[in-house]
Amino acid sequence: MPGPSRIVLALLTVLASIAATVGWAPRAHADPVVRWEHRVSDRILDIGVSSPHLEGPQQAVKVVRLLLPPGWSPDADRTWPTIWVLHGGMDDHTSWTGKGGLEALTAGREAIFVLPETSWCSAYSDWWNYGAYGAPAWERYLLDDVRPLLETRYRASTTRAIAGNSMGGLGAMKFAAEHRDMFRAAAAFSGNVDPLRESGAPGGPDLPGLGCAADWKRVWGDHAVAEQRAIWRENNPYSRAADLAGIPLFISYGRGDPVEVPVYEQNLRFAARLRALGADVDERYGPTDGHNWAAWQVRMSEALPMLLTAVGA
Repeated sequence: MPGPSRIVLALLTVLASIAATVGWAPRAHADPVVRWEHRVSDRILDIGVSSPHLEGPQQAVKVVRLLLPPGWSPDADRTWPTIWVLHGGMDDHTSWTGKGGLEALTAGREAIFVLPETSWCSAYSDWWNYGAYGAPAWERYLLDDVRPLLETRYRASTTRAIAGNSMGGLGAMKFAAEHRDMFRAAAAFSGNVDPLRESGAPGGPDLPGLGCAADWKRVWGDHAVAEQRAIWRENNPYSRAADLAGIPLFISYGRGDPVEVPVYEQNLRFAARLRALGADVDERYGPTDGHNWAAWQVRMSEALPMLLTAVGA
């Protein structure tokens, strides 16, 4: 008669066979892959990453640009803290270096600046896709794929801060609220911080997805449907304001052009709510600030000391 261990092993084998037949067996997770590296300059390293969390062909690649500190090498005997800088709509991983002057602003700083490419309408979110979820899953891509790659292969430490402009401001505040143990400070420049307009800011909800001609309901669903509105609130920084108390925050906005006016309405209320909740907020309002790189470069220079201090750089 077979012993108990053999009986258990046989039973597990049968159950696994049944599960595979009826579709219960879990699928193996495909790891992200670094497809290529390109050294753009002494300080800029671009990395091409493919991942099952990206939408498109199996070999779809997005770029992660790294602004490197003095003395960095993949074989260094130390690590550096990271400051993630997220782009807005109609921009990509090159925007903060090509338009925002970030390379000059960060010269000599003892931190790795992480500039990841997403899409013009990523909303830095895992898309709902009518309940199917799946790709694109931008939050999982960045935090479950890119982050561990940086920490295992590119000498990034586990000390982090985050910033972003426009849609990137949404992403920065959203990630900091959702992952309270992951980021030590957050900054938003003209951030889309209340797309749901839950604060009472004028206008209807902003519709994510329109920036790249996608079906906006794929992203968070329909805000008019109660169950899907909950997804909007989960991704809406204003709704998550209480989760941002406890870390230094920087928020800037203006009224200098028609695009910035609705941003002003959102951020004014967002900053007031954060202060009411006891959050540590450095709020910068510039009446002539527009929704443009001239304003964002100045505001980044003002936010940078706080971000660097937060990560000890």
